[in-house]
Amino acid sequence: MTRSLRWTVHGDGRAPGPGEVVRPDERMSWGRTVGLGMQHVLAMFGATFVFPVLMGLDPNLAILLSGLATMLFLLMTRGRVPSYLGTSASFVGVVAAVRADGGTSAEVTGAIAVTGVVLALVGLAVHLGGARIISAILPPAVTGAVVLLIGFNLAPVVAGTYWPQDQGVALVTMLVVMVVAVAARGMLGRLAVLVGLVVGYLLSVVLDAVLGPITAPDASGVVSTHLRLDFSKVGDAPWVGLPLGSPDAPGLHFPAFSATAILIVVPVVVALIAENTGHVKAVASMTREDLDPYLGRALAADGIATAVAGGVGGSPTTTYAENIGVMAATRVYSTAAYWVAAVVAVLIGFCPKFGAVVAATPGGVLGGITVVLYGMIGLLGARIWVENKVDFSRPEVLVPLAAGIVIGVGDVTMRFAGGQFGGIAFGTVVTIAGYHLMRRLAPDRPDPMPAETVERTPEPRDPPEGR
Repeated sequence: MTRSLRWTVHGDGRAPGPGEVVRPDERMSWGRTVGLGMQHVLAMFGATFVFPVLMGLDPNLAILLSGLATMLFLLMTRGRVPSYLGTSASFVGVVAAVRADGGTSAEVTGAIAVTGVVLALVGLAVHLGGARIISAILPPAVTGAVVLLIGFNLAPVVAGTYWPQDQGVALVTMLVVMVVAVAARGMLGRLAVLVGLVVGYLLSVVLDAVLGPITAPDASGVVSTHLRLDFSKVGDAPWVGLPLGSPDAPGLHFPAFSATAILIVVPVVVALIAENTGHVKAVASMTREDLDPYLGRALAADGIATAVAGGVGGSPTTTYAENIGVMAATRVYSTAAYWVAAVVAVLIGFCPKFGAVVAATPGGVLGGITVVLYGMIGLLGARIWVENKVDFSRPEVLVPLAAGIVIGVGDVTMRFAGGQFGGIAFGTVVTIAGYHLMRRLAPDRPDPMPAETVERTPEPRDPPEGR
């Protein structure tokens, strides 16, 4: 533990030299380290408080828990894997499915806690058995399909819940996110979601002042005439206090455990494994270190953090690509900067007034953000396929993945005496079990086209180590 809290000053403490990087066990001067830590706070901030809002949970508590989770992660990985743990986007779809099925916030957080325990056990298995165990059970073809079906399963939520609340604001917010993400440079480009939220928020304020109330459905689908922004709860919220949330987005609370909710949420473990594995390998390539021995620790740390978060009514966590992007831009991989970011996040978490402002975000703004974010989550699955050159010319790969994706995206349900099984959970099971079964049944066959005709790398019978 003490070793992970010790850093040597890199060079003169000002900036890494040409071709150099600041390693995880090094740091810049404390002034620059604090500045870098604030950059990491900005990088994680937009997604970390937007996703809890989409899940109906308290954003203040999510920010606080993200700081505590990052501290736990750094300690468990012995300061070797620089990473920030923010709110996981992968849970948004399954949480929406739980709520659509009548699930309560307590049942949502209970399912989150169970999923965290499962991920922690996977991390323990990887730590004891090696990183290859992941690629054997969850090869790129499978992880890509599961991530894709989780993301695209959210499309009806955008179309039916958020977008109709204010189509004009949703359209403007969406365009701002797209333009900033593509055209902006440096840190601003990584904050596209946050910029879109701020612009949409301010636009809603202006429209309320100029045009007055809007007649449109609210989040429950009830059409009424109302202001886009409701600040009634902001004035009552204290500046300093525990993140207790509100009736619509509860803060600290005890979880409840529902078998139905757990079955819907637990398949997200596949996406979390893919995220964490990809991020650890990305950091390894940038720091020029072999971090495979720490992959199990990283998975277990994220699992424990998610279990603890669910246990107190908070949002699930995962490693953040946004912060990896900051490291790539600065070439500073010091875990000292992450400790600064974690401390700042905890302090922000104890400001309920901030949480009340975030919770008042208009539905139209969320519609513009989610139409981009949900699609991006799904396309991350396709990205996994592309990066690993998954060969869809093989029926044993194509057929089970096709079936699982349609089941997940279309929310296909199997009903039986006493219950039902469907959507994301059903699609995930069909994808994983079907893939491995079809691979066993498939005869060995030559490539459909000679290698000199088509330049591609067929997926091997024994999946390679890693993602």
